[in-house]
Amino acid sequence: MASKSIAKRPNNRWRARYRDDAGKEHAKHFDRKVDAQRWLDEVTTSIVSGQYVDPNAGRMTFRTYAEEWRASQPHRVTTQARTKSALENQAYPWLGDRMLSEIRPSEVQAWVAKLSAKNLSPATVHVIHGVVSGIFKAAVRDRRVASNPCEATKLPRKERKQVTPITMEQLDRLADEVPEHLRALILFTAGTGLRQGEAFGLTVDRVDFLRRTVRVDRQVQPLEGAGWEFRPTKTSSSVRTIPLPRTTLETLSAHLAAHPAGQHGLVFGDVDGEPLRRSSFGQTIWHPARKRAGLPEGVTFHDLRHLYASLLIRHGESVKVVQARLGHADASETLNTYSHLWPDSDDTTRAAVDAAFEGFGGGAVALSS
Repeated sequence: MASKSIAKRPNNRWRARYRDDAGKEHAKHFDRKVDAQRWLDEVTTSIVSGQYVDPNAGRMTFRTYAEEWRASQPHRVTTQARTKSALENQAYPWLGDRMLSEIRPSEVQAWVAKLSAKNLSPATVHVIHGVVSGIFKAAVRDRRVASNPCEATKLPRKERKQVTPITMEQLDRLADEVPEHLRALILFTAGTGLRQGEAFGLTVDRVDFLRRTVRVDRQVQPLEGAGWEFRPTKTSSSVRTIPLPRTTLETLSAHLAAHPAGQHGLVFGDVDGEPLRRSSFGQTIWHPARKRAGLPEGVTFHDLRHLYASLLIRHGESVKVVQARLGHADASETLNTYSHLWPDSDDTTRAAVDAAFEGFGGGAVALSS
């Protein structure tokens, strides 16, 4: 801080002022001298601690800063689209034209309440709020604002929907309703648990027919506008090698014999060998097939992954094995999603204790006062 001072004004108020290192003057008026001194002390402390924020740094609209932030993010195309939609449809109408430094925690809380009143799901509200909070975190790092007004927001409680896997009979009906060249895609995904992008991006060179394994280390992603490219998996934990069951391998072999991989080496593609696109696949392939197969409206491609997980659990695989096969970052994600599918341990607990106490005191424990 280059200089600072406190002076009494003709109107009996106290004027506290300071010049920052750039020579720019900042001033504020107070009724009491002690309040003016406190303000100067706080500014001095923030400068010394490296937390000083120029009061004018936040004099730009949330929309302007958010668009700068969005352009600098290394988001995937799908994430870019979701972020843009969240901002343009839900954040900008309420916060877009406000100055960064003027947005208060109470206003963020009121905005969240408005989102909930629009019948958006709690999970959706969490995502939208997370985008806005991420922007304010960046603004704090950039010294645009002193704090993040989203930090203490009370969000609607998310109710975790319990996974109910489809049955093998439903899987069979579904596979029969998709075009013939995609039937193996449905069965292969249910037999390996791949995510949609991973299945769409699978190439022949990732399949080891001798060792009966498939290597998952990338996925196909559409580019904005047109085109596509191979990109890394969702997370580093998603890179994995999955053992192929005999039936799945036979399905895959028969598929490739009838539909050889094209110029891109894709195992599953459209009739021209080009990558499948999620949006068109859902609209023209998945939903019509699901409806014809008589499956509930809420069943998505991801339910094939849930079916795979349920089969592993049903046949006694541990949490760590299921985690590794699905490519989850940690076991808690696996347990949070599928814990209800593991066999109930009540009888095992009773048997363990009964075995320990068998023969103890004639088979019963005597309690004495």
